[in-house]
Amino acid sequence: MVQKYNTPYMADWFAISLRWIVLVGLIVSLSLGDKLNFSTSWSLFFLIIWNLTMTALAGLNVRVTYHRPVSLLIDLTLTGIFYWMQGGLHGPAGWAGLLPILTGSIYFELTGALLASLLFSGLMLYTGFQVEGDLPLALIISATLIILSLIFGFLGKRMILHMRKNRELWQDTEERKSAMQAERMRAIYELTTTLSSTLSYKRVLESALNMSATALNPDPEELLNDPLSGAVMLFNGGKLRIGSARRFTNADMRVTFDATEGALKKSLEEGEPLFFKDVGADPELGRVVGLRNCTSGYCFPLRSGFNMYGVLLFAHPDPDYFNPERRNLLDIIGRQAVIAIQNARLYQDLVEEKERMVEIHEEARKKLARDLHDGPTQSVAAMAMRLNITRRMLVKDVKGATEEIVKLEELAHRTTKEIRHMLFTLRPLILESQGLAAAVQSMSEKMMETYSQKVTLNIEERVTTQLEMGKQGVIFYIIEEAVNNARKHASAPVIAVGLRLVETGIAMLEIADNGLGFDVKAMNEAYDKRANSSLGMVNLRERSELVNGLLQIDSAPGKGTKVQVYIPLSEDAADRLHHPTNKK
Repeated sequence: MVQKYNTPYMADWFAISLRWIVLVGLIVSLSLGDKLNFSTSWSLFFLIIWNLTMTALAGLNVRVTYHRPVSLLIDLTLTGIFYWMQGGLHGPAGWAGLLPILTGSIYFELTGALLASLLFSGLMLYTGFQVEGDLPLALIISATLIILSLIFGFLGKRMILHMRKNRELWQDTEERKSAMQAERMRAIYELTTTLSSTLSYKRVLESALNMSATALNPDPEELLNDPLSGAVMLFNGGKLRIGSARRFTNADMRVTFDATEGALKKSLEEGEPLFFKDVGADPELGRVVGLRNCTSGYCFPLRSGFNMYGVLLFAHPDPDYFNPERRNLLDIIGRQAVIAIQNARLYQDLVEEKERMVEIHEEARKKLARDLHDGPTQSVAAMAMRLNITRRMLVKDVKGATEEIVKLEELAHRTTKEIRHMLFTLRPLILESQGLAAAVQSMSEKMMETYSQKVTLNIEERVTTQLEMGKQGVIFYIIEEAVNNARKHASAPVIAVGLRLVETGIAMLEIADNGLGFDVKAMNEAYDKRANSSLGMVNLRERSELVNGLLQIDSAPGKGTKVQVYIPLSEDAADRLHHPTNKK
C-alpha cells in the first residue's frame, strides 16, 4: 500500500543517492575482480531494480507502508545475499555491509546504523567460523563496521536534525506565503465586492487604490510602513487628472498630465500595462513630489474597447518591488477597476440623461407656453377686445360692426390653425401611422397654411425604410426644430429639407435656408453657457445625440444656414462615423 505526500522527503533522496554510490563501487569491484556475472551477482541486479523503484516513488512523493523499515530490511537482505554469493570475506566486495549501514543511519540515525552493522557483522563472523584462520579477519572487519556505524549514525543524526530544521523553516515560509496569498485573495474579493456594490465614482476610485495597496502588502504592519505611492488618474477635458491618490501631497493632487510623453504616453498608446524604471526622471511624472524618490513604477491603462478612462499608477523606491507576481496581481485589480469605472460611468450617464430628459421636458413646456403666449393667447385677447368694440358698434354703426365680425372670424380661423399646428408638432399621429416622409410632408403643408412659409422636401424612401420608428420620431423633431428656427429668425423665403444616403449605412439629414444666417461661433459659446438665445441649438444637439448622430452647422451673417446631421443606420456605421481612424 502506498501513500502520496504534498512535499518530497529529503531523507529518501539521500538514501537513494548513497545507495547509488555504493552500487557503483560494488560494480567496479566486481569488474576489477572479473566476477561480474549474473549467476553470482543477481542480488546486485535486484538492488539496482530496488533503487530505481525507490527513485521513481520519491519523484512522485509516494511512500510504501512502513517505508523506512522495509527499505532497511531489503537492503540488509539483498546485501547479505550478495556478500554470501561473492565468497564472503575473500570475495571482491567484502565492504558491501556499508550499504545497509548508510540506509540505517539516514532512516534511524545511530540506532539504525548500529543495528545494521551488528546484523551484518554477525553474518561476517558466521562466515569466519566456517573457514579456519578467517575469524580474526572477520573480527577486524566487524569492529570496523561497528565503528563506521557509530560515525555514520552520529552524522546521520546531525543531518536529519538539520533537514528537519530546514523543513520546519520551509513549512513556516510556505504557511506564510499561503497566508499572504489568502490575504491577497481576500483583498481581491473585497475589492470585487466593493466595486460591484457601488456606483459612486469617488468610492470606486478610492476602493481600487486602497485594495490594490492591501493586496500588494497583505501584512498590515508592512502596509503601514510601506513607501508605496499610487494614484488613479482619469481623463477630464482632454487631460489626466488625479481622482484618488496614496502618499501624494496636496499640491500633487492638483497636477494635470497631457500624457504626451514618458510612461503615461507609452502605456496609453500601446493600451498595455507598463513596468518602468526611474520614475522621478519621467518628463511628466517627475513633477509629482510624491514620486521623486521612486525608482520603479507600474502603469495600468484603464481601457474598455475604444473608451480610455485613464490609468492606475503605482511607484516604489525598491527597484525590484514590482515582481511578476505583484504585476499579475495589479493586472487583475486593474481589470476589475475598469469594469467598476465603466459601470459608474454608465450610471453617471444615466443620471445625466435623466436630468437632461427632465430639462428637455421642462424646456418643451416652456416652449409650448411661449408659443401659446406669442400666438393663440394674444389672438384670443385680440378677439376679446374686438368683440367688445363690435358690441358697442352694433348700437351706432351696424355696417362697421359687420366688417369687424368678418375680421373676427378670420382671426378665429387663424388662431385655430395655429393651435392645430402646435398640436400636430406635439404629437404627429401621421408619423405613427404613415411614417416619417408623410409626417414631414404634412408639416410642410401646415407651415404654408399657417405661416405662409414654403418648405421643399427631398426625402429618399430607401433611407426611411431603414429607420426604426423611434429614430423617425427624433428625426421629425430635429426637422421641426430647425424649420421653426429658420422661420422665426432667418426670414428665409424657402426652407429645403433633404434626407439621403451619403455612404453605406450612413444617411444625412439637411435643413438649408437662404435667410439671414448667424455667427456660429458666438452661438456655440451661448450653447456652452446654456444661454436662452441658444435653446434651439441645445435641442438640435441633444436630439442628434439621441440617434447617435453628428451635427454640423454652417452659417454666416447674410449667407443663409445649413444644418446637417449624419445618422448611422447600423452599429458598424456608428463605429465608422465616430471613429473614422478605424475605416479600412
